[in-house]
Amino acid sequence: MYGSERQDKTTRIAVFGAGRWGTHLVRNFLKHPQAQVVAIVDPHRDRLYALARQFGLDQQTALLTDWQTALDCPGLEAVAIATPATTHYSLTEAALQRGYHVLVEKPLTLELAESLRLCRLAEQQHCQLVVDHTYLFHPAVQRGRVAVQQGALGAIRYGYAARTHLGPVRQDVDALWDLAIHDIAIFNHWLGERPLQVQAQGTVWLQPEASQGWHFPRGLADLVWVKLVYASGVQAMIHLCWLNPDKQRRLCLTGGSGTLTFDELAAAPLTLQRGTMAWSNGQFLPANSSSQVLELDTTEPLQQVCSHFLECVQRNNASTISSGWVGAQLVQILNGLTRSLHHDGQAVTLTDPIGAKD
Repeated sequence: MYGSERQDKTTRIAVFGAGRWGTHLVRNFLKHPQAQVVAIVDPHRDRLYALARQFGLDQQTALLTDWQTALDCPGLEAVAIATPATTHYSLTEAALQRGYHVLVEKPLTLELAESLRLCRLAEQQHCQLVVDHTYLFHPAVQRGRVAVQQGALGAIRYGYAARTHLGPVRQDVDALWDLAIHDIAIFNHWLGERPLQVQAQGTVWLQPEASQGWHFPRGLADLVWVKLVYASGVQAMIHLCWLNPDKQRRLCLTGGSGTLTFDELAAAPLTLQRGTMAWSNGQFLPANSSSQVLELDTTEPLQQVCSHFLECVQRNNASTISSGWVGAQLVQILNGLTRSLHHDGQAVTLTDPIGAKD
């Protein structure tokens, strides 16, 4: 549909959702030379008017409360979806059926079967489906993957991560679905593999009655502990909580030669700490210790997401970083973790990752 000759032209795009993340998408697409925001959709008119004032929008950008009306915008080519997770399937399906390319916020859907249907529909329609797993475009995550591939850590032993803070508390999904997907995506990306077995245990304090289908029969968990076991033998543990004033955004991968640490809150977000243990005088002592700050570029990750999506659209090439298939794989993992959560941490073995195409 779109060849390389489209590289100097703009893609007409509608943004669904004018909340916090939708506002960031609008900001990035408005300033991108290869995008034209033709419509913004949100059921709350006050949000639309606030966006119009914030960005000085003119009549070339329609402010709509009905997403179906937006799909009829003349010349529309693509849709960016930043709405609650429960709406992702219906909105993405409708856009793909109309022949539009789609960028959708994580998670792709809540159900694996729905995610797979969307991936297949995108292929049938010759449309691009990209999932906004923003961390896969973070300079620290990209640089960290290179370090792992170059063997900076030696043989990988295990990983651990913590993602905690006081809020924001979601009312449509639990802390597992809201937070875990980031760290799982990073571990998968760095390791170049996906977990074969998963476990999760959690606790509900704030919303014990917020049951929504099979995913959350006991309410929305505020605290979740996750364990991932990979085919290589590597294990990763993740601590998730949106009811903890100790704000952490930290992920580590440890090998025989050192540890790679991605800490978003640190002055130096990505560090490589080297060190081993040496036997000396009848005991193990630290040896060869050093610490290195890995230099990063300063590009905003979401800016890279938007540029990547537009390139996929204009070339009509599948994403090599965060395609619908990658999104489906992560939904499969989260579904397995949810089943484990329901059974008090019982290990769940995942099937082959659905003929993934990342």
